[in-house]
Amino acid sequence: MSIPDSQKERPSVAKRYECLECGKSFSSKSSLYTHQRIHTEGKPFMCSECGKSFSDAWYLKCHQRVHTGEKPYACTECGKMFRVKRALTRHQMSHTGVKPFTCPECGKSFSRKCHLEKHCNIHTGEKPFTCSECGKSFSLKE
Repeated sequence: MSIPDSQKERPSVAKRYECLECGKSFSSKSSLYTHQRIHTEGKPFMCSECGKSFSDAWYLKCHQRVHTGEKPYACTECGKMFRVKRALTRHQMSHTGVKPFTCPECGKSFSRKCHLEKHCNIHTGEKPFTCSECGKSFSLKE
């Protein structure tokens, strides 16, 4: 099976591989190819507990921890447990104070990319959140 040009990887400046279908970035080609199954082959791995489907067996295994309660990753600082290693890594930044995502506009730093992206709405004037009560738009979802 060949991958359409629209879905081929392209390394970005930070040597990351981006899915041209949805824009999600990955640190390796293999991760990108696994991800691309959601665009080409569907989600053949189904949870027998709740019926949710996944594009990869690894994602299914991680999801099943929701049902089993398994949390195999422990923070060495405080002992808090996590289902996935990525969540542990993100949590550990709260202990180290590392904030690798910096706003190019004002210099404010954030520990998570999604927090920087939300913050940047303040500078761009973008207001993607709309109140369901009054219809007014806001830059932050609060």
